[in-house]
Amino acid sequence: MTEHHFIDTSHVSLATTAADHPAAFARAFNSGDPQKIELMYEESSTFVSSPGTPHFGQDRFSANASFQALGLPLELQLRHLYAAGDIALLIVDWSISGTTSKGELINIRGTATDVARRGDDGFWRYLIDNPFGTA
Repeated sequence: MTEHHFIDTSHVSLATTAADHPAAFARAFNSGDPQKIELMYEESSTFVSSPGTPHFGQDRFSANASFQALGLPLELQLRHLYAAGDIALLIVDWSISGTTSKGELINIRGTATDVARRGDDGFWRYLIDNPFGTA
């Protein structure tokens, strides 16, 4: 069984290993609180909501919040991790599936190609979050 390394801050649990960052993101997403998702990113990072559509700053927050507003859990599986010092490339299979509170059937899935960096505080955050990275 894999040991997970999370340190609970006053706002969100951030990962201290690159391999645990996707799971920390899923926990933030599944919390229902868009502020927790935002803490998974470096300030200048990019979220690509669909192929060719990058978001920064408040737009990143809003784009993530729209996925979270579906009210369905994010499930994921880390496929590959390639790290060089404090930079990591993460390949992650993910899905958001189920029936929304409005009765809409949702089945969104992809394979993310993400870049994360370990900050000076020892925690990993996204530089580039590209959930449809293979599209």
